[in-house]
Order: sequence, then structure tokens, then C-alpha cells
Amino acid sequence: MTEMFSNRMAGIPRSFIREILKTAQETDIISFAGGLPDSNLFPADELVIATNKAFETSGRNIFQYAASEGCEQLRSYLADFCRNRKGVAVKKENILITNGSQQALDLLGKVFLNEGDDVVIEEPGYLGVIQALSMYMPEFHPVPVSNEGMDADRLKILINERHPKLLYVNPNFQNPSGITYSDNNRKEIAGLINSKETFLIEDDPYGELRFRGNDKLSFKKLLPERTVLLGSFSKSIVPGFRLGWMAAPEEVIEKLVIAKQASDLHTSHFTQKIIYQYLKNNDMDKHIQKITKVYAQKCQKMIECIKKYFPMSVFHTIPEGGMFIWVQLPVSLKAIELFDEAYKNKVIFIPGDPFYLKRKYINTFRLNFTCVTEDEIETGIRKIGKAINNLINFKKEDRDERSFNFNGSVQFGDR
Repeated sequence: MTEMFSNRMAGIPRSFIREILKTAQETDIISFAGGLPDSNLFPADELVIATNKAFETSGRNIFQYAASEGCEQLRSYLADFCRNRKGVAVKKENILITNGSQQALDLLGKVFLNEGDDVVIEEPGYLGVIQALSMYMPEFHPVPVSNEGMDADRLKILINERHPKLLYVNPNFQNPSGITYSDNNRKEIAGLINSKETFLIEDDPYGELRFRGNDKLSFKKLLPERTVLLGSFSKSIVPGFRLGWMAAPEEVIEKLVIAKQASDLHTSHFTQKIIYQYLKNNDMDKHIQKITKVYAQKCQKMIECIKKYFPMSVFHTIPEGGMFIWVQLPVSLKAIELFDEAYKNKVIFIPGDPFYLKRKYINTFRLNFTCVTEDEIETGIRKIGKAINNLINFKKEDRDERSFNFNGSVQFGDR
């Protein structure tokens, strides 16, 4: 029966992370695997009030078909958000509401990619973009990221030699590494593609979750006519509504709307109205401050536990926000081996392998700190530290700092 399926389905695996998350459903498992927000921070009571208010204002029409572009009031809110929070001039007409930012990636693939087209992605990179765009059978070109951002020298070579159609970046608290691109790196990247035909996808689901440092320049501000900005309400309000959005130049948004119509006609009118009513009635800044305060405490707790329980030859990133810490083991140890050992002790994380296209048996892994308690962080990191020590003998070394300190020329996973 294999011959019945399309060519595009060949070689596209099930999501590694989604498969691991099935394991996380076991009640005695401590999971650092998912990118899940803390459900205790969901504004449940406020959303109930917003739902009732939405019914009062919209009546039965809340259940009706709606415009493919999305709720006009919500798009106006997002245009104001882009202007006030990101310094980006975006009109509501240039915003499309999607079923999460994952659908936005799929629509971009439909609109831009033919089989064999060149796409530049980060390494390590977001597994979701690899899976979404793989459906359109492009040629991926991974570029290493560091504490500064994407390797601009490598990117320059690819742009001049391959002329990629798309460049995907997740510049704020990157998934999986947690790093944030510097302003200088962003300007350098923008300069490289300013006169090219390449479109830049700026995926920013975590941008509001900053708990240290200063906001950075948006690529949408640096390259307004060459950038498609993606956002989401999944990390800031609730993921279950599956509401995302994208802001794109006029010629691009027209094609995206057509692709959206062919895909699902429109995103749920019902949930859009609820989210808009919630945003209208509540202080979003106050809500974000509540989230970032909790996440900052959990992140700091995990860093302290890593320093306490992991050997000195293990390194880690120090994120300024978001949800993830990236850990580097000595080259003699593979993260997938550590995963097996940790799982025996009821702790799971994501080994680095799925975040790379052409490398296997990676000595790096991703830890999520948002969807666990501080007690679970202590217990889980202690167990992983014990598992590391059970696998190899580490040379004792005194170090004052064990965080990554990349200068842009060193790749994740290198010694």
C-alpha cells in the first residue's frame, strides 16, 4: 500500500518530542521534555468571564463562519501590539490569524516552496519548522547558532551560493538552545539579505517571556518588506485555543490568505472572540509579569541545581527568558544514552539529536523548566546528574563559570 501515499510523506517522521510526551503522561515521571507553559498560570477565571462577555456581545453569531483573515478587532489589537511593543509599523490588513504558529509555518511552505527549493534554518533548530516545511520537500541548509546568534559568515556563503527562498530564525530565547540573537548579529543578518530575494521568517512565540536583559531589535523592523513575523497566544495565555498570528508584507499576505482558505477556511471565530474579550478586559502586562516572575525563579533554580549536581565538565546556556536551557556533555557521552539512563530513574528530557538534520548521537540535550515545580527540578536534576556520573568518569576541574561563552565561531556540540 506504500505506493498509494504521496512522495512528500516519505521520510517525514512522527514528532520525536510528541512521542516522548506520551511517556510524560505517566504520573511518576518528572518531565523536562515538553515546551509546555505552567498550567497554574493560565488565566482560567478571567477566560470564563471573557467567554460569558463574548456571548453577550456576539450572541449566536459567535458560532458563525467568519473572515479567513481573522477577527478584525483581534487583528487591530495585534497591529497595536507590534507598534507599541516591537516598534514595528504593521497594519491590521497585513495580519492573518492562524491555528497556532505551527499552521503559519505550513502556510508559508505552501506559498513559497517548490520541491528542491533552498531553505536556511538554525542548528540546533526548532523541530517543528523542520517537520512543517519538510512536507514541501525543500533542501535544508542548517547554520550554527551561538550565544550571539546565527553564524553570519556561514550564512553569507549560503546566500551567495544557494540564493535560498526562506531563512528561518527563532531569535528570542531560541528553541532549543535558549539563546538570544544580539542586535549586532540581527543587523548583520539583515544586511546580508537586504538586497536578495530571500524572505526571513521571524518566529517569536517566546518574545514576551523575558525575565532578564533588554529587548532586542525585531527583524520586522530591520527588514519590514522581507520579513514575516510569527506570534502566538499559546505561551502568553493558553495553548489549548491554538491561536497564532502572522504579520507579512501585502503581496505575501494575499497569498497566505488564499492558502488559509484552502486549508481550513478560517481559525475558530469562537476562540478568537474569547481571546479578544480577555485582552480587552485585562491588564496583559500584569499577566506577563506574573508569568516571567515564576519562570525566572524556576530557571534560576534549574541553573543552581545544574551547578550543584552536574559534573564540572558539563556546560549549559543561561537564557534571558523563554522556556529552555541547553546542556552540553563531554564528547565521550551521547545524550540519547543519558536519556535511557535517566528514564530508568523516572526523569525525561529531549536529547539533542532531533534538533539537527545531518548529525546523530549528539552530546547535547534540552531541558524545559516551565512545566515543573521547584521540588521536581531539584529531584530531577539530581537524578540526571547521578545518571551522568554513572555513565562516565569525569576529570575533576575547577571552573568559575560553566555557561556557554560562544564567540560566534564555536558550534554547539563542539569541545
